[in-house]
Amino acid sequence: MRMQRVALALAIVNLGLLIVLLAQVSPLSAQETAPILRGRALQIVDEAGRVRASLSVLPAGEQSSETVLLRLITDQGRPSVKIGVSEGSSGLSIAGPTGTSNTWITVTADGSTSKMVMKNEDGGEEIVQP
Repeated sequence: MRMQRVALALAIVNLGLLIVLLAQVSPLSAQETAPILRGRALQIVDEAGRVRASLSVLPAGEQSSETVLLRLITDQGRPSVKIGVSEGSSGLSIAGPTGTSNTWITVTADGSTSKMVMKNEDGGEEIVQP
């Protein structure tokens, strides 16, 4: 009989602690947003776990400065859109679909000059400079 009373008392204390803890936890809702998201890179993956978009900071190399790079990637793994920026230059690259190797457009601003290069799979190329 005494053990039953002890067990009942412990159960009541545990229930009371659970109620107190649940009352202190505020429920999360979809409207709440974090004030800032920080990290060295961001990847967005599809349902199969393949990276479909990435945003990263590439460290400076021997002949290049630190670069921020955004890539949009096809379901076949081809980075078809790239936007990059560093202290000395910036650029946009749009590649043709998977299966092409020479279909692309690049727009670059390097220092005080800018250029757009367009190339087709058949070898045609046009360069536009102001």
